[in-house]
Amino acid sequence: MPVQPDPARPSLFTWEFAADPYPAYAWLREHEPVHRTTLPSGVEAWLVTRYADARQALADSRLSKNPVHHSTHAHRTGRVGIPGERQANLMTHLLNIDPPDHTRLRRLVSKAFTPRRVAAFEPRVQQLTDRLIDGFAARGSADLIHEFAFPLPIYAICDLLGVPAEDQDDFRDWAGMMIRHGGGRRGGVGRAVKRMRSYLAELIHRKRADLGDDLISGLIRASDHGEHLTENEAAAMAFILLFAGFETTVNLIGNGTYALLRNPGQRELLQDSIARGETGLLETGIEELLRYDGPVELATWRFATSPLTIGGVEIPVGDPVLVVLAAADRDPARFADENTLDLARTDNPHLGFGHGIHYCIGAPLARLEGRAALATLLTRLPDLQLAESPENLRWRGGLIMRGLRELPVEFTPENAEKNPV
Repeated sequence: MPVQPDPARPSLFTWEFAADPYPAYAWLREHEPVHRTTLPSGVEAWLVTRYADARQALADSRLSKNPVHHSTHAHRTGRVGIPGERQANLMTHLLNIDPPDHTRLRRLVSKAFTPRRVAAFEPRVQQLTDRLIDGFAARGSADLIHEFAFPLPIYAICDLLGVPAEDQDDFRDWAGMMIRHGGGRRGGVGRAVKRMRSYLAELIHRKRADLGDDLISGLIRASDHGEHLTENEAAAMAFILLFAGFETTVNLIGNGTYALLRNPGQRELLQDSIARGETGLLETGIEELLRYDGPVELATWRFATSPLTIGGVEIPVGDPVLVVLAAADRDPARFADENTLDLARTDNPHLGFGHGIHYCIGAPLARLEGRAALATLLTRLPDLQLAESPENLRWRGGLIMRGLRELPVEFTPENAEKNPV
């Protein structure tokens, strides 16, 4: 007799699931912690949902990041990885390679994200934050995604890369097409990626004649000093730093603000702490927001290069494995009161930025932007509130990232003379 489907098994990847995936992930953790599923793209993959299994998988060298190890080579048709990256010849970046190439490229890029360099960038992040809030503070309403959470990290990462100010709005347009995940015109994502690739190649050529103190100049210097960084590698690295460096922060700010608005007691504690000039609760609060409803729902693709066992389940060679960070970070076996937002939580080894050699290299910058964004919003717009009921908010439908499409808010307008636009 054929096996009957379990009627209690939740549906995955529906619009209802996107709005609140956590009950479904709780069911999987308890009943099928390593779950084989068919993704919306048609690719079959394993979902890893328990914290201990997730940490193991994220650090397991038998799980390759290189999509050539996928048994069905779905990467050739764009069904795994970042849409458009293959057609634009942008595959050679940190999310798609393994050691030793990963080690070499990460060493080069890590110089841009040292604590010292990120700290030196803090005044610029604050300047960008205030400028964006100035644009709507006197109006009394805003869409915090499109007017604030989205442009802030775009302009910040463009500054770090060395994109001239007059070109940054183009990057904002291309990035907007990329994160719509098919919500715009057909083929729009692929066109945006190709345009970005062409621009980056041109920018690399221009900077070779006029090196500065930016990240792209640093990559060029490394290449010229024997590090063997090809132009394709430099363009791909700039691309992934932009792509991964902005969308993660968009969702950190958007999801974090939304969580605070839905947890007024925690939000009040944080506002009071900021008003007293304290930083401790803001710092632990950012980590808790990363755990509670983080910006990356599933870690990027991994492929088994040899048979391995995760959570008692055997994974065949060539099968894709997706570690569900959102599920692992609410595992009651690791986190007490896992569904409660507790900004003062200190025992918080969340996986929001990953784990192991692929830990997010831009995490220090994302944290800095998150702290600046939330502290400034709560200080300048203290009575910020949702302008739409939560059930009417829409979440983006992409596989890897978790973020709102819009976040309409209302507040008492700032004095226009005090903060001119």
